[in-house]
Amino acid sequence: MTRRAQRISVLHGGFSSERPVSLVSGKAAAKALKQSGADVTLIDMTRDLSALMTVLKASKPDVVFNALHGRYGEDGCVQGLLDMLGIPYTNSGRLASALAMDKPMAKKLFASAGIPVAREKVVTRAEAEQADALPPPYVVKPTNEGSSVGIKFVHAGDNRPPLDDIGVPPDALVMVEEYIPGREVTVAVMGDRPLAVTEIFTDRAFYDYEAKYADGGSRHVLPADIEPGPYARAMELSVAAHRALGCRGVTRSDFRYDGKDFYLLELNTQPGLTPTSLVPEQAAHVGLDFVGLVSWMVENAQCDA
Repeated sequence: MTRRAQRISVLHGGFSSERPVSLVSGKAAAKALKQSGADVTLIDMTRDLSALMTVLKASKPDVVFNALHGRYGEDGCVQGLLDMLGIPYTNSGRLASALAMDKPMAKKLFASAGIPVAREKVVTRAEAEQADALPPPYVVKPTNEGSSVGIKFVHAGDNRPPLDDIGVPPDALVMVEEYIPGREVTVAVMGDRPLAVTEIFTDRAFYDYEAKYADGGSRHVLPADIEPGPYARAMELSVAAHRALGCRGVTRSDFRYDGKDFYLLELNTQPGLTPTSLVPEQAAHVGLDFVGLVSWMVENAQCDA
């Protein structure tokens, strides 16, 4: 490690819908950091902030490794707390994290940077249940969830699905987004470096939570079997998206490729670090093992104090 960061506290778990994934990511990161020689404290974050402060005070970390996923962990909340404490942490800062988690706002920024995005409309959940906000086919998704949590597809001829299990009350906003047919691809970025393009295949209806994290839920083709010109285009767009939100550390951008261009679906500022996750695969593809990946993340930790 290029900086003295021998005491590392790994935040994982949390209390979002993505808690199970975060527990796996955190344990994997902690194990790898211990292999690198660091003194690691693994912290299961709860809503008890006084308990978190007590553990952080006792562990005196040089760096916090943020392995939290979902609300409160990757939406700028914990980043703001660590900024106040003056403790460097991995990946993006509070503003970039908040922007990436707010899907409608992120799409506005992507579009302003010249990155193709699908057409969308923001309505209440009740409005989405009562009428088609866009011509089908379209996708209904929460405005601030990750890992495909709560996503619903509506195809031409379908009855509009009830959205009571989408995770928001009837008066809360949801995003109705044009469905882009084509291939599912993703690109990880480390700093300003795109790693590779992966194409994702699944036998499920789409690349949902189970496809992402269950054994055998999806198949990854790395590098994607895409012509050199479009391949380079996907890499360029992933860096542009990373920069458009002011991200740092590692991000992963997910696209649909219709054979003509790539449409950015979302950017993830806290990519998973599980055995089925895409970022470790891409890092290994360019010659960086898992210990090297998490060590790089620690070396590039910052805060906005």
